[in-house]
Amino acid sequence: MSALNTSSDPQSPRKFHLDQGDKLIGGVCSGIANYVNVDPLLVRLVFAVGAVAGVGSFILIYLLIWLLAN
Repeated sequence: MSALNTSSDPQSPRKFHLDQGDKLIGGVCSGIANYVNVDPLLVRLVFAVGAVAGVGSFILIYLLIWLLAN
C-alpha cells in the first residue's frame, strides 16, 4: 500500500499512512519514505542514527507516529 496520492487530481492532498507491505517494525519509516518519495532504507538510517545520537528522542518520535497513524 503506497502512501502517495495516486489520483489524477494533482490538487488533492496526500495522506500519510503506515506501509504494511514494507514494514520492519510498524511501517513508520516506509510510510514516511513513501510520503516523501525516497528510499525506505534512507529513512530507516536517519531514524537509527537519530536514535543513537539524539539520546532516544527519535525512538519517542517513532512511537508517537506509530500510535497516531493507527
